[in-house]
Amino acid sequence: MDSKKYILMGIGNTLRGDDGIGSIIAQNFKDHDWLSIDCGVVPENFTSIIKKNRPNLVVLIDAVEMDLKSGEFRIISPDRISALHLTTHSMPLSFLISYLKEYAQNIIFIGIQPKIIDYSNSVSPKVLKSSEEIIKILKDKNFKLLKKL
Repeated sequence: MDSKKYILMGIGNTLRGDDGIGSIIAQNFKDHDWLSIDCGVVPENFTSIIKKNRPNLVVLIDAVEMDLKSGEFRIISPDRISALHLTTHSMPLSFLISYLKEYAQNIIFIGIQPKIIDYSNSVSPKVLKSSEEIIKILKDKNFKLLKKL
């Protein structure tokens, strides 16, 4: 396998409605410049891939309660992550990002505002629509379209 310079890590639990959106994006993201990984709820299990590839950019995507309208998404700076309500992960994402900084030139964390997190298996329409927007932004590498929180 060629070393990938762009890596997407989708995080989430697809059994909990909108919480699965990071995983869903990773599953649907296909681009020859990118390695897309569905990390489920254990992104720390995939750090060896980052270490091996030493990418220019790692993008992490997860559902985050940010008090925005459902489906809105933002880049969240590492210093703000710990203050926000992140869903169902064993390791705080701020720790994971600190660790990955040693192996990636740049890291972007994109949070998507969920509408509802439940055990329904279905993702709300606005969150699903946002996932399509995010995929297009990443494929086009048009990162300036990503607003900061």
